[in-house]
Amino acid sequence: MANLRDIRNRIESVKNTRQITKAMKMVAAAKLRKAQDRIIETRPYASKMKQIVGRLVQNASEDHELLREPESRNEVLFIIIGSDRGLCGAFNNNLFKVIGKKIEEEYAEQRSNDSLSLVCIGRKAIKHFGKRKYNIIAEYPNFFEDVQFAQASEIMKWVIKEYTSGKYDEVKLAYNEFKSVIAQERIVESVLPIDPTSLIDEEISDQPEREYIYEPDVDSILKELLPSHLNLQLWKAILESNAAEQGARMTAMDNATENANELQEDLELEYNRARQSAITTEISEIISGAQALENA
Repeated sequence: MANLRDIRNRIESVKNTRQITKAMKMVAAAKLRKAQDRIIETRPYASKMKQIVGRLVQNASEDHELLREPESRNEVLFIIIGSDRGLCGAFNNNLFKVIGKKIEEEYAEQRSNDSLSLVCIGRKAIKHFGKRKYNIIAEYPNFFEDVQFAQASEIMKWVIKEYTSGKYDEVKLAYNEFKSVIAQERIVESVLPIDPTSLIDEEISDQPEREYIYEPDVDSILKELLPSHLNLQLWKAILESNAAEQGARMTAMDNATENANELQEDLELEYNRARQSAITTEISEIISGAQALENA
């Protein structure tokens, strides 16, 4: 049976670990509230922007370069949003598995030809895909220490520039979408070229068509709004991922705290058994010694 001191040390270690996981759960809960507020405020704006752009696309007379389908899809760019910190369960691994499967099924040729490039946001994404020898052309570690729209806008501005110059034929965005504290949905969606059908809201399309007067004209407004729509799309994905990360960490730390409680109970039971066994052994030795003295 284990030494009493060893068991006692393990109990103290479990108690200290439980305090850490409980504190991390409380910190994640506080961050989650802020992240939820930001994404809840952003979703209606993003939805309305999508509706407006969709209506403009339907009435446009010119074929915008961000809407134009490329002749081939040789050069592909993935924007991957992970996390900077761990201790959030399978938050990162589940997303990276989905991305790996997507690349293996649809972009294996591009990867073998070194025509698949990655933009990694978050240290965990950089580390994961860097180890697997992917072509990472841009890294953004410690991105979530201070999440700012300007940073997301700069990333998308560069992506649009590379796409319109012909460097890339297709751009994908991969992230975790926040559903609830215990649920995240792994999303891998196309960003460029913009699919006009994805901009059409079924509820809006079912309503009677209204006539609008555009100033100066539809094509000029669309030219300005499409980059803004893409900026907002990346910003929304970053906020979704941030909220999902805090929810996953809160759940993971809650589970870790519960496991620590159960482990402490088991260790205390083992300690009491070992202590009782030691007491019984001592009593037996004392009685045996006393009997030996009497028979001497």
